[in-house]
Amino acid sequence: MTLTPETILNAHKSNLETLFGLTQKAFDGVEKLVELNVSASRAALSDAASHSQQLLGVKDAQQLLALQAQWFQPLAEKTAAYSRSLFDIANGTGAELTQAVEARAAEVQKDIGDLIDSTTKNAPAGTEAAVSVMKNAVSAANNAVESVQKAVKQASDMAQANLQAATKNVSEAVKASTQSN
Repeated sequence: MTLTPETILNAHKSNLETLFGLTQKAFDGVEKLVELNVSASRAALSDAASHSQQLLGVKDAQQLLALQAQWFQPLAEKTAAYSRSLFDIANGTGAELTQAVEARAAEVQKDIGDLIDSTTKNAPAGTEAAVSVMKNAVSAANNAVESVQKAVKQASDMAQANLQAATKNVSEAVKASTQSN
């Protein structure tokens, strides 16, 4: 691979395509968030109206407490479901963006490797040490990027597991407290 105007133009086109693809994925994620929030708002408004109607029919404090207990468990479950959906959207969008960035990074790494190979083949005699240093630096940078990617994936997996455990614990605690009332 050599640096020609055509090569530079193709790289620029590829970068623009990647940028527009990432932008589209980000907008898709925002659109899903808006849909989730509109849906959750509608459900909350409907539930509030229904609950208000039920409150108007309360005759004594015992009935009020029972009605409140009935209302809190579904509310906690809906809140947990909303949180899971929110996390799923964010996680899915993040995964799509990460996948696209990693694919593009792999292409760039390959192109850089090809450029280095081409350059080293045409390097003047006596520059072997400099070429070796450059290859080692690129290799170290690639290893660092891979390590960071692995660490981010592990952190994401751990966050997802923690969210699922917390959601389960909250749901169980709400069920236990509404059953004891």
